Amino acid sequence: MRFIDLKAQYAALKTEIDAAVRRVISGGQFIMGDEVEELEREICECLSVKHTVSCANGTDALQMLYMAYGVGRGDAVFCPDVTFVSSVEPAFMLGATPVFCDIDPLSYNLCPASLERQIEAVMSEGRLRPRAIVAVDIFGNPADYNAIKKIAVRYGLILIEDAAQSFGGEYEGKKCGALADSAITSFFPVKPLGCYGDGGAVMTDDDGIAALCRSIRIHGQGSSKYENARIGLNSRLDTIQAAILRVKLKALKDYEIHKRQEAAARYNDALAGEYELQLVAPRQKSAFAQYVILSKNAKSRGALLARLKEKDIPAMVYYPLAQHRLEVFKGINGYGEAFGVADSYCSRTVAIPFHPYLEPEEQDKIIEAVLECT
Repeated sequence: MRFIDLKAQYAALKTEIDAAVRRVISGGQFIMGDEVEELEREICECLSVKHTVSCANGTDALQMLYMAYGVGRGDAVFCPDVTFVSSVEPAFMLGATPVFCDIDPLSYNLCPASLERQIEAVMSEGRLRPRAIVAVDIFGNPADYNAIKKIAVRYGLILIEDAAQSFGGEYEGKKCGALADSAITSFFPVKPLGCYGDGGAVMTDDDGIAALCRSIRIHGQGSSKYENARIGLNSRLDTIQAAILRVKLKALKDYEIHKRQEAAARYNDALAGEYELQLVAPRQKSAFAQYVILSKNAKSRGALLARLKEKDIPAMVYYPLAQHRLEVFKGINGYGEAFGVADSYCSRTVAIPFHPYLEPEEQDKIIEAVLECT
């Protein structure tokens, strides 16, 4: 059994993927070939956004956006305390300061009340300028954009959606990746839309931001490759990866998201009442990049992980440490926030195997093992 079975996905899509790779190899355009432009067009159509700018990975996508918006020294970038470091790492590299916010106890996403407290605390201190919010759709579950957008407008902040885990999800009739001023996604292999290497993209309706991101991704080019208007990155999506992603995008839309909903519903029905489960609010659809459950405490989490290992069932911990506890951010002002929900979450979370090709028999084995530890 695999935690996320990419081999099973390849077996289902082998004919189309092999043909796509052969098409690129025979065409000989391995960097910025036609498949890249086609993928960008198809993502725009899927999400109903004006611009998609593909790049080498999801972290670069965020860095391109931070650079395009001019985020840098003296700026405060607000982010949920439970996420991967890449959500704020590029802003930190540009000189901005991450300001972490506690998470909602039900959705595990950015808590709007904590966000507003942290913005007010930064303003009261007067050292940093509140500049941007990064709302992370954790595990594919969209953040509370109605509440977060109101806060962004009230304080004049840029709102960026980190949709690295939520491609295929929805929020009140809109697709994840189209819920903020601009958004990013990652095509890391285990993401809901993943390639066979690294890849990422920026999505936006802002013509100016899109133009800047296209320049930044190729060494800050201006009117040509050798006319450089700004400092940029070397961050192009390989043509082969784009061709593979086009096949996978069709599968995601045609049936994979539906199968993710079916598998999640089955887990929910079996585990509700025995473990705390992530709340997906009404009128929202999670892409379920991972399926996480919360044990009663750290000790019971350890027992569950040990039991799953005995049964040869892979499990992961997303994430063992909240961002404010990482060594790299040691000494950054927490502005008095307690982060109690985030710390509790990190001490109790377990992710169990989940993907669109998980057979009912495998699901039953997982459910049985998990329930043995209640």
